[in-house]
Amino acid sequence: MADAGAAPAIHHDSRRGLFEVEVEGHRAQLAYGLQDGIMTILSTLVPAAVGGRGIAGRLVDAALQHARAQGLRVDPRCSYAAAYIDRHPEHAGLRA
Repeated sequence: MADAGAAPAIHHDSRRGLFEVEVEGHRAQLAYGLQDGIMTILSTLVPAAVGGRGIAGRLVDAALQHARAQGLRVDPRCSYAAAYIDRHPEHAGLRA
């Protein structure tokens, strides 16, 4: 049985270039493009109704972990993703 306090799982849809999670009926997502070994993070979107819970950070972290596992570099065009990388130096080496 799943832990009621566990955070909802993030789903990666590589075909659409999205990392998504549903929280209380609201869909949050991170959109990216992929070309020549570079993952360009285009945007993160978290509905206001579920904002302030660290959801955007979880989405960015999932994308960065995926990039690292796949040997990709990251171009954070999204200002949130860029700030997240700045605050988490363990991801700095992924920057394109």
